[in-house]
Parts: sequence; structure tokens; C-alpha cells
Amino acid sequence: MVKFLKPNKAVIILQGRYAGRKAVIVKHFDDGTRDRPYGHCLVAGIKKYPSKVIKKDSTKKTAKKSRVKCFIKLVNYQHLMPTRYTLDVDLKDAVTAESLTTKDKKVTACKDTKARFEERFKTGKNRWSIIIAFKIDCLRVAVLLYRGGREFYVLNAMENVGDQFC
Repeated sequence: MVKFLKPNKAVIILQGRYAGRKAVIVKHFDDGTRDRPYGHCLVAGIKKYPSKVIKKDSTKKTAKKSRVKCFIKLVNYQHLMPTRYTLDVDLKDAVTAESLTTKDKKVTACKDTKARFEERFKTGKNRWSIIIAFKIDCLRVAVLLYRGGREFYVLNAMENVGDQFC
């Protein structure tokens, strides 16, 4: 079987505290580990998205609206929905599996990840997390309308025509 969950792949978290949030795969463990004997991956995601910035906002307000909060987590493959997008920000040196062992390491890794996400947002390159957020909300509404064992097919069918439901 082809392995398509690779580093820098944009995914959506489906279960847990960060359900519906966008994340990026940093490292994947296809065969699992001793602690987690199933396929999982280390993800860095966006906990709080930047707000909409308008022209009349002051620079202080614009800076506040452009802030991002992030999270780092180990997630089971079954709790991820991959997207077709990739992110060209390299987070391998900032986020490692060892950074989850202690609170101090996790906080420093989150701060570094936050800085990289904010820098990417401010440069305007690769805004996958902001651009597809609206379409994903529309798809979530469509899935709720078609509740029943076919959510996966509904998502694939409506990926191109998600604007009809908005």
C-alpha cells in the first residue's frame, strides 16, 4: 500500500480536543512504537487562527489579530483526514518526539512553531490554513446533512462543489 501521510502534509484532526483544527505532519510512525503499537504521527497544528484584518485597523490591532496559537500532539492515523495541501515550512528541527517528554521542552517547541506559523502567515505564502478553513466549514455542514455511514464519500463528492452549501 502506498504511504501518503508524509511530513509537511496538511491534515485535519477529527477526534479529541482539537477536532476540526488544521495541522501539519512533522514525523510519521507507520509501524508504531512500543508505547503506541499502531500507526501514528507527530503533528503541529493551529489551535487559534488569526482573525480577519481590515484596512482601518491600527498596527497594534493588526498585530493582535495576526497572532496564532499552536499545539503539538501525537495522533493516531484514524483520527486524521489528509488534505491535498502541503506546507513548505520545515518543523523537523523545532518539533521532535522528545519535545513532548517534559513541559519545558513542549513550551519551547510550541513557541518556535508559533513563530514559524506567524512568519508564514505574515509573508502571505501558502495560506492553506486560512484559505481552506471556510470551505471545510461548508463541508462539515454538508456532512451533517448527510449523516449515515457515507461521510467519506460525501466529503470526496463535495470537495469541488462545497460552495453550493454555503
